Amino acid sequence: MEDTVNPVVVGVDGTDNAMRAARWAAGVAHKLGTPLHIVHARPYPGHNPSDVIAAVRACEMSAQQERASAILDAASRAVHDEHPDLRITTAHVSEAVDRLLVDLSQHARLVVLGCDDLSVAEAVLIGSTTVAVAANSMCPVVAWRGEATAPTGQPIVVGVNDDDPSRVAITSAFELADRFAVNIIAVHAWSTRRSVGDVTLPFMIDWNAVHADQREHLVNALAPWTLQYPEVDVQYVVDQDKPSRALLNHSDGAQLVVIGSRGRGPLAGAVLGSTGLNLLHHSLVPTMICRSMGARGDVSFEHQFRERAQE
Repeated sequence: MEDTVNPVVVGVDGTDNAMRAARWAAGVAHKLGTPLHIVHARPYPGHNPSDVIAAVRACEMSAQQERASAILDAASRAVHDEHPDLRITTAHVSEAVDRLLVDLSQHARLVVLGCDDLSVAEAVLIGSTTVAVAANSMCPVVAWRGEATAPTGQPIVVGVNDDDPSRVAITSAFELADRFAVNIIAVHAWSTRRSVGDVTLPFMIDWNAVHADQREHLVNALAPWTLQYPEVDVQYVVDQDKPSRALLNHSDGAQLVVIGSRGRGPLAGAVLGSTGLNLLHHSLVPTMICRSMGARGDVSFEHQFRERAQE
């Protein structure tokens, strides 16, 4: 049965990258048994200071609406050709795309958008739609990148540590792995970095014992999910490395990387952290960013969007 309240939402802008992301999102929605909602954000025209400018902008808005309808029609047809039984809805709104997707995330199962190449400096200093949505979304966000336009038989990589966002990421990764019928690669990165002034005596450390202890900790941490999803096989990976580098190393041959974020707020770099920003920049496969869920409103997704479309 489809969940009519929490669809997969995907943003499209007419580019080939966005079209492929929409097709991938449709494949995920099909696997999850949820509808797909395809949205396009038109430029906001601003206030009209005179009748002449109002007339000019009315023509511009008409052209933008026609283009938006064409973009949505093309995306909808492409998705329907591959998933004829999937419930698909479309809408275009005059609003900034990041604000639109963040607002819709309150009642979405997942938000997907195509991710252009982005340097860490650009993410911190300039910002981007992907970073802004990932830093403020109320549901998991997938920055789609790569060639796959549907879920595959490749494994899902998930980063594991001891905080709440990691637990949300683990839950999302296991749910998708179960629906996709694929394996999980659980990656825990650890470091021997110490405070200034500390002294490390390498010859006194049993590194095999340390590695075994870290692996046992990882296995125990995932026990609740392995019991809940017994059909999902898990490969446990413990790396003495930076988290972003460890995750990137093991993303080769994976179909998705899933990580947690630190929270929600306007400072994207602080929210996503260096791991999230590095993955958005370097990952060659889709990256899912999850955070601890906040309270969701009581207004249904469809009612919320109808109100926004009438603004």
